[in-house]
Amino acid sequence: MRRYIRALALCTVFAVFSGLYVYNKLFYSDVSAGGAGARRVFVPGVRRGAVGKTGPQTTHWYNRYIMRQRAQVESGGSQRRPEPPMHLAVVACGPRLEETLTMIKSAVLLSIRHLCLHIFAEDQLHASFMEALESWPGFIRSRFNYTVYSISFPSENAAEWKKLFKPCASQRLFLPLILKKVDSVVYVDSDILFLQPVDRLWALLSQFNSSQLAAVAPEHEEPRIAWYNRFARHPFYGRTGINSGVMLMNMTRIRNTYFKNDMTTVGLRWEELLMPLLQKYKLNITWGDQDLLNIIFHHNPECLLEFPCKWNYRPDHCIYGSNCASAEESGIYILHGNRGVYHDHKQPAFRAVYEAIRKYSFGADAANSLLAPLEEELLKTTHTYCGKSHTLFTKRLAQSLSNINRNATRGR
Repeated sequence: MRRYIRALALCTVFAVFSGLYVYNKLFYSDVSAGGAGARRVFVPGVRRGAVGKTGPQTTHWYNRYIMRQRAQVESGGSQRRPEPPMHLAVVACGPRLEETLTMIKSAVLLSIRHLCLHIFAEDQLHASFMEALESWPGFIRSRFNYTVYSISFPSENAAEWKKLFKPCASQRLFLPLILKKVDSVVYVDSDILFLQPVDRLWALLSQFNSSQLAAVAPEHEEPRIAWYNRFARHPFYGRTGINSGVMLMNMTRIRNTYFKNDMTTVGLRWEELLMPLLQKYKLNITWGDQDLLNIIFHHNPECLLEFPCKWNYRPDHCIYGSNCASAEESGIYILHGNRGVYHDHKQPAFRAVYEAIRKYSFGADAANSLLAPLEEELLKTTHTYCGKSHTLFTKRLAQSLSNINRNATRGR
């Protein structure tokens, strides 16, 4: 009898340990394979041209994620689902390759979370974009994925859309219809420079109320020198209109909304609205797609979140004297070098920031190789109104670079 009880006890212990072993194996297999019950992580593929391919840096990033998950389990810690990546879209046509790459460089350098880049470019630029991005060091490439798209408009009106304002600029109007599986995106013009992480702008999505589906900055803060309220021949948003160079878009809401308009009493979906608006106002608009957005949000102001000018700081904010209060208080968050000021000598303060980021080499000490040379160049611009406000150009950038260095030190 005792022998029977002892044998039964041994069998029970063996069964328990066998069960724990099998459970452990299944758990890790499920996490690494993304099976049912796993803490899933979205790892978007790098698409080179028209062919989708996951780059080696992305694989390494995923492997590090699995290792962290396992370490947490083995140490008794709780699993945490990684935050999904941010989506950043830009359109580049004509001689905009280097300018766009410099914008991407500023975004990737400072951002905290993983970035998915959506680059819309003329076909002849595709190889140059891919060659440049693939040449960046592996520790930078692990921070982002990218897709390069051809420029595309509705076939029946493609020529008309392409020539509207600047070449390809109106492509941004069709992002909700092209990126059908993307929920939200930050759209920026190619002449944008991030002076703080994209994460800060992305976080504004959580501030949208139930009706808001996009966020932009005003075209101007001072009505006496603003353009829309003095010259526009079409409806526009608010007192001074909006500038669409930096636009945070909840594209799921855009696709699902019926927009009020001045063409019919019936609400129209985004894809139903664009061409009729162009036909009605094409003789009255000056700034192309931006004017169309102003018309849309004039009739649907509840759909828009307005953020302050520090998120879209342009020469207009300083060439007549400083008139962006939010930047004076907190520094410039995003620099917008419209009017070609990165490439001429009319606004040397803007050009100095662009050149400092363009020339910076990934991996070099940012304080000595980026910030210090920039501050030195900005001191040479104080004879201009924008140069007199030179501390605004480096305040947020210095904080962002300091945070990067502090995080890097912690990670060692």
